Amino acid sequence: QVQLVESGGGLVQAGGSLRLSCAASGRTFSTYLMGWFRQAPGKEREFVAAISRSGGNTWYADSVKGRFTIFRDNAKNAVYLQMNSLKPEDTAVYYCAAERAVYTTDPNRYDYWGQGTQITVSS
Repeated sequence: QVQLVESGGGLVQAGGSLRLSCAASGRTFSTYLMGWFRQAPGKEREFVAAISRSGGNTWYADSVKGRFTIFRDNAKNAVYLQMNSLKPEDTAVYYCAAERAVYTTDPNRYDYWGQGTQITVSS
């Protein structure tokens, strides 16, 4: 099992930047595909980004490509989401998640979830 705790959320103006962190427990962090998802009020949870076990491969939703960067530090059991050029439509609760699959953007495939952190982007 792995436990995940996100941090770094907050309020930011449009065009600003934030970095989210997700700390994982356990000794097997490097065996998990890690993903970031978000959920806005009244909307379904959607894929934002994912990173392979080694960190060598990354995937992004079209809506964040070129603005967000996912990276991980397996030595620190952590995954990050650097968010630049934030837009009001990025406002949501952001979750990190872990899965043993090689690659998936389907939130239903992820086994472990953090509690979420709120990002609010003001216009």
